[in-house]
Amino acid sequence: MDKDSQGMLDSSLMASGTASRSEDEESLAGQKRASSQALGTIPKRRSSSRFIKRKKFDDELVESSLAKSSTRAKGASGVEPGRCSGSEPSSSEKKKVSKTPSTPVPPSPAPAPGLTKRVKKSKQPLQVTKDLGRWKPADDLLLINAVLQTNDLTSVHLGVKFSCRFTLREVQERWYALLYDPVISKLACQAMRQLHPEAIAAIQSKALFSKAEEQLLSKVGSTSQPTLETFQDLLHRHPDAFYLARTAKSLQAHWQLMKQYYLLEDQTVQPLPKGDQVLNFSDAEDLIDDSKLKDMRDEVLEHELTVADRRQKREIRQLEQELHKWQVLVDSITGMSSPDFDNQTLAVLRGRMVRYLMRSREITLGRATKDNQIDVDLSLEGPAWKISRKQGVIKLKNNGDFFIANEGRRPIYIDGRPVLCGSKWRLSNNSVVEIASLRFVFLINQDLIALIRAEAAKIIPQ
Repeated sequence: MDKDSQGMLDSSLMASGTASRSEDEESLAGQKRASSQALGTIPKRRSSSRFIKRKKFDDELVESSLAKSSTRAKGASGVEPGRCSGSEPSSSEKKKVSKTPSTPVPPSPAPAPGLTKRVKKSKQPLQVTKDLGRWKPADDLLLINAVLQTNDLTSVHLGVKFSCRFTLREVQERWYALLYDPVISKLACQAMRQLHPEAIAAIQSKALFSKAEEQLLSKVGSTSQPTLETFQDLLHRHPDAFYLARTAKSLQAHWQLMKQYYLLEDQTVQPLPKGDQVLNFSDAEDLIDDSKLKDMRDEVLEHELTVADRRQKREIRQLEQELHKWQVLVDSITGMSSPDFDNQTLAVLRGRMVRYLMRSREITLGRATKDNQIDVDLSLEGPAWKISRKQGVIKLKNNGDFFIANEGRRPIYIDGRPVLCGSKWRLSNNSVVEIASLRFVFLINQDLIALIRAEAAKIIPQ
């Protein structure tokens, strides 16, 4: 067959195919129109495949009623009778069939785990960053080095000085997180890689000593005087036993510490003495040589002591200058009874707490303040806020009689009799003087008053 006949055959097949396709389409369209006319609906309209819950129109209500009736007519196998006859489904049924598999019933629980995973992922970085904020990269490196050296988290907690104070539980949780938590371990490793080499060297120099290292150091005798060359030679002879950051100086410092705590092999701890040979604190204090103690001078303390000493001396000097002004002495009552009178005491005003000795012919009673100085301060006996600053005056006349004059606002009671302001009253021996609920007994030195009266009698005849 030549090319022209082949081309004509192909064109005829294409034409027949298109013709048959058009005839099928026209037959389908005719069936759709017939079904729509039979159902009384309008032609097909455009609609979205998304499911929107809305009110149904009249035509949709008819379709739904037909669909319900058709489902009721299904047999036990669940297949419609019309489908078994090989008839084609209507357009509404096609829509329902096409929509049923796209309903999101099975994937509905799927978003829940996805959402939980997303929430967990969002929470984890916050917790990690908070944890990393407390645990610095230097702390993690210290922890790793110390655990590798001692294999004991308790020793690490007691011997390593971190950037902040961690409890034993926090140290354990951090170590387990570095071991088993991939997120924390990854972040911690990244942070430790960014440390400066000098910082890493400083951290490695603080690593704890292992038992093997301390065992090698304990073999150095305590009586010997090892030098840096001794420990350098020890490093060369045992390179695998010592940590990579050990130096001769660090070994010497740790050996001196072990020697101080009697941890070397040739050292033995002396037992405590028993019996009377136990040294107590006072005996040990007596053995201390004061000349060997370093006396640290405190210039500020010395200056304060000098100023206080100067102030006290000034007060003592002022009191010594005022001694001649004090004519009344105040003695506190003690268990021992002291004599009431002496050769200079004219009378005594005795209370429950104190007694006032009258050694001049005129004394003032009241309440002493900074601006008002008096002879007898009644506030020494008890509460005296109701007493005036100058409550009264006691005078001795030339004839040997004592009188009290009230100069305060409140009255003074002498043997129960009130003495008002501006008035005076004669005091006798054993008179009870009451001033604002404070009671005193006025006692007169009879011998000294008799001498005064005799001298007054001699002077009057002349």
